[in-house]
Amino acid sequence: MFHLLWTAIIGLIVGAIAKFIMPGKDPGGILVTMLIGIAGAFLGTFLGRAIGHYDPGQTAGFLMSLIGALILLGIYHLIRRASAKA
Repeated sequence: MFHLLWTAIIGLIVGAIAKFIMPGKDPGGILVTMLIGIAGAFLGTFLGRAIGHYDPGQTAGFLMSLIGALILLGIYHLIRRASAKA
């Protein structure tokens, strides 16, 4: 139970930092920020394992989670910019 709470808190922090670093209008409030951070952690874990930084069973650290969240926000901005031009 505490693991899920800890994941949500870290996701909120990572998502908030990613939104602070990435300029532009970002989606949603606190829940979306938390989900971006948690999804960033999953993406960071996947990328870290793909490049051999993490072993199977290891999860992403704070920095890799932040990188994953920044990638997700960057993709969101690219899609939003493309749909605004169309």
